[in-house]
Amino acid sequence: MTKFEPVLTRNTRYPDSEKIATYLAHGGYETARSAVKMQPDAIIEMVKRSGLRGRGGAGFPAGVKWGFMPTDAPQKIVAVNTDEGEPGTFKDREIVERDPHSVIEGVIIAAYAVGANRAYVYIRGEFFLGVKRWIKAIADAYEQGCLGKNIFGSGFDLDMSVHRGAGAYICGEETAMIESLEGKRGSPRLKPPYPAQIGLFGLPTLVHNIETLACIPHIVGRGPEWFAGIGTAESKGPKIFSVSGHVNQPGNYELPLGISLREIIYEYAGGMRGGRALKAVIPGGASTPMLTASQVDVPMAFETLKAAGSELGTGAIVVMDETTCMVEAACRLSKFFAHESCGRCTPCRVGSVRLYEILERIRRGKGQKDDIEFILEIARGIDGNTFCPMGAALVNPARSAIQHFRDEFEYHIANQRCPVSGKPN
Repeated sequence: MTKFEPVLTRNTRYPDSEKIATYLAHGGYETARSAVKMQPDAIIEMVKRSGLRGRGGAGFPAGVKWGFMPTDAPQKIVAVNTDEGEPGTFKDREIVERDPHSVIEGVIIAAYAVGANRAYVYIRGEFFLGVKRWIKAIADAYEQGCLGKNIFGSGFDLDMSVHRGAGAYICGEETAMIESLEGKRGSPRLKPPYPAQIGLFGLPTLVHNIETLACIPHIVGRGPEWFAGIGTAESKGPKIFSVSGHVNQPGNYELPLGISLREIIYEYAGGMRGGRALKAVIPGGASTPMLTASQVDVPMAFETLKAAGSELGTGAIVVMDETTCMVEAACRLSKFFAHESCGRCTPCRVGSVRLYEILERIRRGKGQKDDIEFILEIARGIDGNTFCPMGAALVNPARSAIQHFRDEFEYHIANQRCPVSGKPN
């Protein structure tokens, strides 16, 4: 088992970890206090050298994104994305509920570096405890002089507030989140222009995921070389992996990027529940392609998972054992994406529903001989032809399940029953 000192989750071990008194007692806000005395360009350069890539799914280099923010704009904004709506992903929820001040400190540093004086937190509407923790943490940060006017006596001002979403998966996409923050229907915008040019209320906006921002105080406090020394050549730093499904110890595990999927499942998550055999794994959240049991030695990093035919995504690992019907798994995931389509474009609005309907037909033992090719044809029509990246992601469950377990789909259609349970569905 890889020994790794917790970084992003180190504070969660303490009682009352969500409280500002606990955070301050363990050195909280000291890095931000020092950062607001530095040159903003120096902080941006540190983040670039660290190699930090966004933890919200896209994996875009954070420092490069900071560099896109214009220097001559009189008003700029930082938007904090807490809209964690993808099945299997629950890392951000734990950070917000148990260590919100680490994120606020990251926001302070990021806002100072890019010259923003306003920050908005967008949180998934169902995170009731998370909303309460955010509101309390922000209020306490104001009371301690960590937010508001003249932070730490530096002359830097930053106001911050929290806003609840209404439970739409699409609002995890940065421009749809911005639309929702503006009081509009959560629907993605055409890019370019990107939020760094024209974002919230038409102002340059830096959008970041919770886990990404939680990394910032550690990069600035311990140095970019320290952060870059963790992980692989293209995937730097620690990562929180959310493990769920047929394992003995589901939960969040903070580990260095590049650790093998096998080690996460069998060493940290306690192995397969009931001693059953591993069948399939979704390595990066519901929108990433499935892998088979023969691929679990893959390192969990952006570049290695891409080479294996999948993606790191959010690092949400969903484990499926030998009792799993892959038709049903693909059907359930496709139902989620069909339900959550914003309806902006035809390939996603119509294609997602057609995918689900065909999969449901196969699952119920009513499949037709051309259904598999029909699914793949629909997937080709959706992928690359949608208004936003969510459309391309929705085809991954069905397409990867057919790629790796086509015989199961064929059995369902030919025999009108499930080869795993042996029963008609």
